[in-house]
Amino acid sequence: MRAKRIKPKKKKTFRQATEATPEVKSCYQQGKQAILDKEQNKVDLEDPGKCGGSLFIDQCLLNQNLYCQNNRWDYAIDYNGEAYFVEVHSAITGEVRTVLQKLEWLKSWLLNNAPELNSLKAKAPYYWVQSNGYHILRNSSQERIVIQKGLKPVSKLVLK
Repeated sequence: MRAKRIKPKKKKTFRQATEATPEVKSCYQQGKQAILDKEQNKVDLEDPGKCGGSLFIDQCLLNQNLYCQNNRWDYAIDYNGEAYFVEVHSAITGEVRTVLQKLEWLKSWLLNNAPELNSLKAKAPYYWVQSNGYHILRNSSQERIVIQKGLKPVSKLVLK
């Protein structure tokens, strides 16, 4: 008897994953159009043709009055079939706790409400893009915990 071959599930595209997520299904944008104009320069795509779309998570959920009391994450961007999650926020010591709360909210939301998007995560998926310089003390406990939680603080996200 021959064993049946099981076809591996085809990975969904970012757009399909977004549309399969009820809370954000209508918020998909082509390219990086979901990113606010004033923050467009914070994300650079080496090959714009590899961008499979973007999502302004925070605004989309706020428009539906969802998670209004939570610190919500800003964006999801697809590049080369992988999802990157970007928070544009001031990088000062006093904001570390807020950004970490946003990260915990995002991880929980992806796991419980957006598993299709969660399955597209890049190897290093979480980025804290500094809105106005890096003002967290080097080697401080705050900087160490940010890195320990898998969050990468950068002045600009460059996807290659």
